[in-house]
Amino acid sequence: MDDRKPRDNSSRPSSRPPSSSSSRPSSGPNKDRRREDLPARGGSSDRRGATRNVSTGREASDPRGFRATPMERDQSRIRPRIFEPDIPEEVTGEELEKSVRAELLSLSAENAKVVARHLVCINIHMDSDPELAHKHGIAAAHHAGRLAVVRESAGYAAYRAGYYEIALKELRAAHRISGDVSMWPVMADCERGMGRPLKALNLAGSDEVRRLAKPEEIEMRIVASGARRDLGELDAAVITLTCKELKTETEEWAVRLRYAYADALATAGRGDEAREWFAKCAEIDHDETTDADERARR
Repeated sequence: MDDRKPRDNSSRPSSRPPSSSSSRPSSGPNKDRRREDLPARGGSSDRRGATRNVSTGREASDPRGFRATPMERDQSRIRPRIFEPDIPEEVTGEELEKSVRAELLSLSAENAKVVARHLVCINIHMDSDPELAHKHGIAAAHHAGRLAVVRESAGYAAYRAGYYEIALKELRAAHRISGDVSMWPVMADCERGMGRPLKALNLAGSDEVRRLAKPEEIEMRIVASGARRDLGELDAAVITLTCKELKTETEEWAVRLRYAYADALATAGRGDEAREWFAKCAEIDHDETTDADERARR
């Protein structure tokens, strides 16, 4: 408990500002202006909220001044609602690979689960129902548009559904976020899909291609060959696929490379060579993912 006696304030100087009759001369940039000509404290008397014409605003004693007129909300900045496809109850999101789930940890727990379930649905429907997979991709990107893995998945789903412009937009976004170039061949094929083979070839000739792993490098060769065919450069399409990797038999991409090479030969009118390479493709196509065997016998 404080036993000290209250101070005697009778001798304290007044805390009030000096009156206008003070002999102290005026100074500052407004020394020659009348007080009534100066702006109100805090800014111009014409600013929004200044306490004037109080009969139409708050009381004069309210230091906040007028209530500003409510402004219309900019509709362009309101996040649009989207169609969210149903997610089967048995899909939990735990079906994703751990590395993918780890990338969702920056999201809230609730949002991460929603996004994970949409990503699982993309994988489920990618082959059987590309349109539905694409809708799940849109939903996933809506909830987590700043994550590269989400934008990449949405891009692949759009690509498989034939929405090349959307796919290219999503894959470009994924590349900007992560710097990953593995989707470069698909981006080039999107350009082909939109009727822009020259842009596809520009991508195929970019510095990023040097960073591609062998499977993506082979895919880029196939896309570039297709772009040459789009331009009517049939011999160049064959040359683009003429590489030492044609001798490879054990890699997963070997079947696609041989099939694309044989098809390019056939388009260029080199039928005998085409049948030879279709046969070589059929030899390693143990799962019969192509019609190489049939085309070899034509």
